[in-house]
Amino acid sequence: MNDDDEIGDLLAGRALHALSPDEERALESALVGDPDARRGADRDAETAAWLAEAVPEVAPPAHVREELLARIAGEEQRTAAEHGAASPTARRRAKRPRRARFVLAASIALLLTIGIGAATISQFLDRPEAVVALERIESADDARVVDAAVPGGGTVALHWAPSSGEAVVVADGIPELTDGQQYELWNVRGETPVSAGVFDGGTTDPTLLAGEVAPGDVVAVTIEQAGGSPTGAPTTEPIVALPAE
Repeated sequence: MNDDDEIGDLLAGRALHALSPDEERALESALVGDPDARRGADRDAETAAWLAEAVPEVAPPAHVREELLARIAGEEQRTAAEHGAASPTARRRAKRPRRARFVLAASIALLLTIGIGAATISQFLDRPEAVVALERIESADDARVVDAAVPGGGTVALHWAPSSGEAVVVADGIPELTDGQQYELWNVRGETPVSAGVFDGGTTDPTLLAGEVAPGDVVAVTIEQAGGSPTGAPTTEPIVALPAE
């Protein structure tokens, strides 16, 4: 291996403990014949270890995850496009999205330097899509919330932003259903209900609605069999209806 970019990529991957056994062996082989690279790798490892231990873990801002993943996704797409246009020989040499990995490593290094520990980064990147969507909605200038009580106890709240059409439902204290049943969400536009997902009672986990919600829509909740209505239409009366207004 004599490609400096590839060595740099592998060093970044090692710092993140993201190398496969084959990549680890390839890197070790390259470092044996390159004392300067070996010294640089040792310095980088020491710096990364110091950063991970020296800074306190703090909760990262909500927008950091989106910006980080957007940068990684953008580089992966760009790399894929470049590889698609390359010669067969070049494509064989470019089996790994090296630039994307470098961006990932650089981004995580940046997060470490501003005080976000490795464990926090891992938890942050793995957060459910609905949680991230709820944060986006709540930070929007036109964020709105509509809630209503549910017969039998608890409430259901609709969080949405007209500018994006994105909507999340959060149920709090609603009854757990028997085995084989779930709550189903419906986006009713005009007189047509369209299934927007299912969720369970007994939890406050947010549920991201499939599709967009527009002003004038009504988000309703019914009780259906697990997995949703087999007919594609509500089979019971709504227990709650939330107008998107």
